[in-house]
Amino acid sequence: MSGRVCASIVQRASSYTLTLSSTAQFQPRAANICHFSSWMNSRVKSGISGEDSGSWSLSGRHLSTRQDLDFQLNQVQINSILRSNEQTVSVPEFDGRGLSAVRKFESNQLPANTPNEDRRSSATCLQSKGMLFGVFDGHGGWACAQAVSERLLYYAAVAMMSKQSLEELENCMENERPLPPILQWYKHHADFNYRESASLYLDHLRVFWQELIESEEHGEGMSPLEALDYSFKRLDADISLEAQVPLSNDLMKSTAIQVAFAGSTACVAHVGTDGIHVANSGDCRAVLGVLEEDGSWSALPLTRDHNSQNQAEMERIRSLHPPSERDTVVTEDRLLGVLMPLRAFGDVRFKWSHELQQSVLASLESRVDLDSLNLYQYTPPNYLTPPYLDVAPEITHHKLRPQDRFLILGSDGLWDELGNEEAVRLVGEHLSGIHLQAPVSPSEKQMQLGEMHELLQKRQARASPALDTNAATHLIRHALGTGEYGELCQERLALMLSLPEDLARMYRDDITATVVYLNSDLARPQHS
Repeated sequence: MSGRVCASIVQRASSYTLTLSSTAQFQPRAANICHFSSWMNSRVKSGISGEDSGSWSLSGRHLSTRQDLDFQLNQVQINSILRSNEQTVSVPEFDGRGLSAVRKFESNQLPANTPNEDRRSSATCLQSKGMLFGVFDGHGGWACAQAVSERLLYYAAVAMMSKQSLEELENCMENERPLPPILQWYKHHADFNYRESASLYLDHLRVFWQELIESEEHGEGMSPLEALDYSFKRLDADISLEAQVPLSNDLMKSTAIQVAFAGSTACVAHVGTDGIHVANSGDCRAVLGVLEEDGSWSALPLTRDHNSQNQAEMERIRSLHPPSERDTVVTEDRLLGVLMPLRAFGDVRFKWSHELQQSVLASLESRVDLDSLNLYQYTPPNYLTPPYLDVAPEITHHKLRPQDRFLILGSDGLWDELGNEEAVRLVGEHLSGIHLQAPVSPSEKQMQLGEMHELLQKRQARASPALDTNAATHLIRHALGTGEYGELCQERLALMLSLPEDLARMYRDDITATVVYLNSDLARPQHS
């Protein structure tokens, strides 16, 4: 963020009247719905702790907040905000079926939207092998990202299960016995699930595994590549279907329609002894951190962003529509001038016919206030030959090597602030405990001696120990707090974290980062 942008934020924020009704210091996030088990078992606990510590008025509108909004957060307050959603999980070296490909993982989220539209998921496959990690970036609300984060890993895990294991699941359902666990979830206490839709989600997952049982080709289960591809497409089809069919109550129906009309990108990685498979749909990203022989770190992207900057993706989209639409399919870097990601879950406004959209919304309008659900009758411009959007993932397979040390999964809010190489360098230095200064660029070599001395002084902060034990938090801190010379600037960070809700989304996006540490021993000759 440049000095001009920083000054712009301060100037704009100065026009806000901040009226604090309490002098209490920053408190942790207040109300969370705490989920301790998956919707497969439909057991959810809720917990509420803490209270809002202050309030402020904006143009006569009274809003509550959990921090002092004076742009002068101290280090303790900054750390509390940055660390409130962090997660660290160590994985046993042996999982009962052999060596694990994952040593541990660290994750964190920092919202800009209220509520946060990003979601994350992580789980161990208990009926097959490997671990699954996902990052999901919602748009048009959080509903679609929430549903996909709950369901997609189940679909992928079921697809990898053998026919025999699927038959055991079905027998348990038929005889009303407890289901054997499919996934071991790793939930943060702030994560929650759609309790009212749990039965619907399980019913459709069951239909999915019944079809796999009936398939003569399923046998020992799909490969990770096949499972990821099929699960993305099947879940999106189920989301579309659920919004069209009658459901048991209005709450479930309105939720299904909200999920379908909102949207979400998704990046999911399966990490196993045979390597890493990454399925990506949209503009989240997966980047591998590689330790080179000379001790430096390099970044290996395992995904490509599906947006207007990807010329191959632009040509793919255009090829699906008549030549007469070549100039209107993507305008102003957005699909039909509206949507930035060119692949996504949900977003039926870009998939269904105009008539189907009207019919589905009309069926709900008589029973529910559509405005309260953020639903409205709207057709994008030049909507002539739908569908314009699909969820088909682009899948990459990478065989693990000894030098592959970690995998970063992040929503676009992270990558808007950090490049691939910078993110890998930050995590690599955090892992090794050595925080190197960035190399001097050719333009910097032309500086006068005094200017160079000033630059090196400002960079000296990079040699200091990391403030965070969690690498994902370390990434987010540097994404928002790095100054013009590469130094970590607490004032800049405090400013970005102090912005009121109405301003925050204008200057940063929701950020989600997950760092997966790999067991490189698996790639050494004795394990080949």
